[in-house]
Amino acid sequence: MPVAGVITVYRKNSHADVIIGKILEGWAQDGGLGPDLKLASLYVDQIEKNDLSETLSKKHGFVIAKTIREAITLGTDSPSVAGVLAIGEHGNYPHVPETQQTMYPRRRFFDEIAATFKQCGKVVPVFNDKHLSYSWSDAKHMYDTARELRIPFMAGSSIPVAWRAPSATIPIGSEVTEAIALGYGGLEAYGFHSLESMQCLMERRKGGETGVKSVQSVKGDSIWQAEKDGRWSRALFDAVVEASPTPYNGTRPRPKEMAKDAVFYLIDYRDGTKATIAMGTGFSHDFVCGVSIKGQEKPFAVTYALQEGPPFGHFEHLLRAIEHMVHSGKPAYPVERTLLTTGILDFALHSLADNNRRLETPQLAVEYQPAEWPWAKGSPPTG
Repeated sequence: MPVAGVITVYRKNSHADVIIGKILEGWAQDGGLGPDLKLASLYVDQIEKNDLSETLSKKHGFVIAKTIREAITLGTDSPSVAGVLAIGEHGNYPHVPETQQTMYPRRRFFDEIAATFKQCGKVVPVFNDKHLSYSWSDAKHMYDTARELRIPFMAGSSIPVAWRAPSATIPIGSEVTEAIALGYGGLEAYGFHSLESMQCLMERRKGGETGVKSVQSVKGDSIWQAEKDGRWSRALFDAVVEASPTPYNGTRPRPKEMAKDAVFYLIDYRDGTKATIAMGTGFSHDFVCGVSIKGQEKPFAVTYALQEGPPFGHFEHLLRAIEHMVHSGKPAYPVERTLLTTGILDFALHSLADNNRRLETPQLAVEYQPAEWPWAKGSPPTG
């Protein structure tokens, strides 16, 4: 089925390459089998010196569109594709001065896609890579617009569909009391992945998702004060660290002390459940999440495993979910998961910029039920 790509940049190993490249050249990006999708057109917001889009257009025969509308309609009065992949990741974009969030044009992309649908009187499914926006208000606008126009809408990280060790999840209806996730890398770009690693478990707790009532970021001595105040459990944290691989695939010993620049995102859910994203601790270079469940002595802990080099096979499993939506017209899992993680992240970064102030978040009363969608089985390819 034909799809359009609306992207920021197309360079080797960019998100556009590791997602759209699998449509063009197969799951392993080696000319082999791939999804039942065909790239009809591509809108590229920024052409870099190492851009691949022109070369790939000549090789595979897709149109390089000058506008987002043209990418969707191919110059006609109606969408000429069965789905749109909006990938606003990488490229040269400004940052929010206070928080240093990258101002990727994800809302602009979505607004132009939605405007085209409205003008044409027809919608097709849309996938938005990663968080909906750096801004909660923009994300909520995108979500509300999709609901209003009845656009099948999906978004998010590849982490929930990546390989897992152990290959398991928690049962739907589990009485979760607390969750702690370890994250590494940039506070926004990778903090989002860590949030999704946690939320794909948290949404399965008893009653489903009810939303978040407050968010606070802490660092330095405030991390240990938060532990004393009962905001996070040292026993659960230690269990998660113990369950995680040692840094850099076991090539480095685990440090004895937490990194001085670690940041904890403290999250209070509306139903009383608490959660923590522990960023940059130095204890692991993987996304790991642990969950305490009422009546169980040991917490459930899972490591999300990635293929760290080309073709970055975890994106295959994200694309399989996108392929399902394009063919069925139904998202593989709820966009509300990413609406909520987008909001948590935005408030966490604003809390950090505002002297670690605890922020009440009545806006994040996002309620939804989880869906059953498979993650990658086995382990990541090597070599």
